[in-house]
Amino acid sequence: MSEAVYLVLSNGRTFEGKPFGAVNVPGAVGEVVFTTGMTGYLETLTDPSYHGQIVVQTFPMIGNYGVIPADFESARAQPKGYVVRELCRAPSNFRSENDLGSFLAASGITGILGVDTRALTKIIRESGTMNGVITSDPRAVDFEALRSFCIQDAVANVSAKEMTSYSPPDAERTVVLWDFGAKENIIRSLAAKGCRVIRMPHSASASEILACKPDGVMLTNGPGDPTDNPGIVKELRELMTHMIPTLGICLGHQILALAAGGATEKLKYGHRGANQPVRDEKTGRVSITTQNHGYAVIARSIDPEIAGLRYVNANDGTCEGMDYKTMPAFTVQFHPEAAAGPRDTSFLFDRFIGLMDRGNANAA
Repeated sequence: MSEAVYLVLSNGRTFEGKPFGAVNVPGAVGEVVFTTGMTGYLETLTDPSYHGQIVVQTFPMIGNYGVIPADFESARAQPKGYVVRELCRAPSNFRSENDLGSFLAASGITGILGVDTRALTKIIRESGTMNGVITSDPRAVDFEALRSFCIQDAVANVSAKEMTSYSPPDAERTVVLWDFGAKENIIRSLAAKGCRVIRMPHSASASEILACKPDGVMLTNGPGDPTDNPGIVKELRELMTHMIPTLGICLGHQILALAAGGATEKLKYGHRGANQPVRDEKTGRVSITTQNHGYAVIARSIDPEIAGLRYVNANDGTCEGMDYKTMPAFTVQFHPEAAAGPRDTSFLFDRFIGLMDRGNANAA
């Protein structure tokens, strides 16, 4: 095992640490992002929205409750690299089946520990999200290649490859889950509400979705730049004309905005963690939410006759949700399934159920 490993940022800043996980993997290159959750590292590692990124945990001790496959959000770990201050090598939890280092090693993911993650986070907050590489030889870094690195085909890499169905015994409605990198807890949340869930790959056409005769459509979370998905946007525009009740989460929120003629923007360092405050512009209520995104919808870019701003980030004022007026739909940037995180906004699944039952986009 190497005595030292380094995280090198594209601005030249270098952080030294110790390797763990898959230590023999060649330099792991990715967009360096930070997440502020105190718990939920398993959900973070298996969330497809983190595909291709180097994830920095701001909370200092990671791994203390081990590895619990039942809590995974997908079948595999998703980031290119993982950065922590301290790693717990002897986890204690009755559900744990492994330690975090062994899990990352089996997943082929390079980890680096002993890094001052708070100092690293301050750099990202001040300079903005940037690319980085985890390497044993910082002198060999090609900075031109590092700065130009971009994740390719992000949604295609994490979406389901074929249609699958989940049918709880008490299913009363059918929901097509259009998978752009869905978290498993979205499926679990819909099934708990009595929905049969048909999971369709990102490449599904509007006609294929309509053939399922859904009562509603769920547009899921996923990784990358929403504008990298013109094919999905085109099919969604066709689907919108059929007036099917629709709920969009995270990337799904952004893609529906694009289909409605709106635009998105890249945030300086994004919102990631289980402690993001969101204000409901209709009621004034503030909820604490789980989020994981680097882009935001520009609310004013959408014709107000088509959709109106419903939720706003209480920290920076960016768009966190839209209510649509020309179709039975609403979307949110945050995660109402909240895995891991607070359950403040789980009621939105009930709103979606009401939307399917009544076809009213403004269902309370």
